[in-house]
Amino acid sequence: MLFGHGDDFYNFQQEVNSNFSSNVWHGVNLELLKEHLNKQFDKIMRYPEPDASSLKRIIARRYEIKEENVLVMNGSITAFYLLAQAWSNGKSTILIPSFAEYEDACRLHGHELRFFSTRDDLSSMELEGQDFCWICNPNNPDGKLFSKTELIALITANKKTMFIIDQSYVSFTTEELLKPGDVLKYKNLILVYSMSKAYSLPGLRLGYVIANPKVVAELNKYIVPWSVNVVAIEASKYILIHPAQFTLPIRKWQRETAEFIYLLNKLDDIEVIPTQTTFFLVHLKKGTATELKRFLMDKYGLLIRDASNFRGLDETYFRVCTQRADQNQQLVGAIKDWLEQ
Repeated sequence: MLFGHGDDFYNFQQEVNSNFSSNVWHGVNLELLKEHLNKQFDKIMRYPEPDASSLKRIIARRYEIKEENVLVMNGSITAFYLLAQAWSNGKSTILIPSFAEYEDACRLHGHELRFFSTRDDLSSMELEGQDFCWICNPNNPDGKLFSKTELIALITANKKTMFIIDQSYVSFTTEELLKPGDVLKYKNLILVYSMSKAYSLPGLRLGYVIANPKVVAELNKYIVPWSVNVVAIEASKYILIHPAQFTLPIRKWQRETAEFIYLLNKLDDIEVIPTQTTFFLVHLKKGTATELKRFLMDKYGLLIRDASNFRGLDETYFRVCTQRADQNQQLVGAIKDWLEQ
């Protein structure tokens, strides 16, 4: 899905005044990081570490695991393609609606696919004979959250199935999720993380996998040397060494999300799908998301995520991520304008 994601501002000639389509924290202050990277600028004249080893050490130390449990890569999306490639022609179950690249990666590498709705009870999922189960938690696009208890029960009951849990949005909730150290206990658990979301760095392309050393060793056979550039390495190291500079005020953001949803729910002809994080789906009872997206951009410069290309959804769904209060209010007013036309 090369061009099927949100945050497609590059498709528009007019200015994007507010971007609701990208699930990243909008309030991060990157000034000190900019200063640090300016000082590191000369490093771009040399090749980076082939495997981002210095960053790998910091990640392992932070989570009290071994370096053999960590694999750093060019964005978390690379992990999905590496996993599908390393175990090509496998059998995979994917929870939907969810991030389309799980399915794309599996199809590219010959996986036999089954799908399971996030609306159903996890305990009813049949995984006999399945090599992989792909779960996004918190889930994109609907913000659904599976508890750690639910996931551990599923992982424990299906020891022959490898669970790929995408925790790119781990910072977008206050609920307890799986921890990196859990891979030491559960050999069939693979955790995937992203540096994009909580630090507003999607253009940097940095992600990592935490898993059993045998899984990491197998993935290492397929990863391209120097796939992580030196700027991404240095930026990520700085963030992990200075966590206090990048604290995400999640409870405040959740309160703003609740207020945003309250305002949207006052409008006729739309339905907000309940969420457990700071982004959510909206269902249109008339019109299409494509029509609304074009109207909002043309008249207001507001960008939303048309969610019609998520498996399990249709043209009546769009996704938004909570922005500042004034921006949220502007979007509500703009949607009301469209609905009344």
